[in-house]
Amino acid sequence: MKTQIYNLKGDQVGEMDLNDKIFARNWNPDLVHQALLAQQSNRRKPWAHVKTRGEVSGGGKKPWRQKGTGRARHGSIRSPIWVGGGVTHGPRNERDYTKKLNKKMLRAAIYSVLSKKLNDKELRIVDAFNFEKSKTKLMHGAIKNFLPALVVPSTGNKIVHRVTRNIQRAKTINGASINVEDLLKYKTILIEKRAVEEIK
Repeated sequence: MKTQIYNLKGDQVGEMDLNDKIFARNWNPDLVHQALLAQQSNRRKPWAHVKTRGEVSGGGKKPWRQKGTGRARHGSIRSPIWVGGGVTHGPRNERDYTKKLNKKMLRAAIYSVLSKKLNDKELRIVDAFNFEKSKTKLMHGAIKNFLPALVVPSTGNKIVHRVTRNIQRAKTINGASINVEDLLKYKTILIEKRAVEEIK
């Protein structure tokens, strides 16, 4: 399929052929949702952690003798039923939240989002992100009408990452690192022409 190529001023400067396997997929919301949950779960790190009765300091001595006191028997002051004791069935940081997703399913989800963005005219191919000076002001002037935007420059174009990082509601990412969450988070996707070949 063909699509238009624009310059930084918003003028159409040409056309290019896009891979139908990537940019002409049917919208699959169930697969996209599954890929999004997997990405968020794999990034999740459990931090809540409680100590069991074996990890709380103290409690090595039996608080009183087993019989003859008239009180209930206890073996440790760090029992879960004691104040200051261990916690039963509390959150532990050993929990694994990762979800497995096949590579083909992940690629299909990314292609599905890209195809929908292109069909909804929320994806635009830019001829090149070239600036006379490495200034954030120039980059902001070029993309201000598309914010919030995800900018995808080619791998060798490091200037774009530097001039975009201080722009609110804008993010840069390489074509090989495109993921479902970023594609859904930003309304407009601006892809440099040379970066289209890096999307696989």
